[in-house]
Amino acid sequence: MTRQCARPGCAERASSTFGYDYAERTVWLVELTADPHPSTYDLCRRHADGFSVPNGWELRDRRNLVPSLVREAS
Repeated sequence: MTRQCARPGCAERASSTFGYDYAERTVWLVELTADPHPSTYDLCRRHADGFSVPNGWELRDRRNLVPSLVREAS
């Protein structure tokens, strides 16, 4: 089963997962995890690339950002 982006109104396929560490005021963003978890959220590539965090928080983007030589079909 393909997972969908968690952003309301977005029907795109998820490509990344993010979660929060409230104590550290940190958000981590990784490639899509193998299994969904109730305390994480999935995003499509467009929403993951534009993801921002509140002032005073840190975003740790741990996705593989090596550009692909093959373009995905739309």
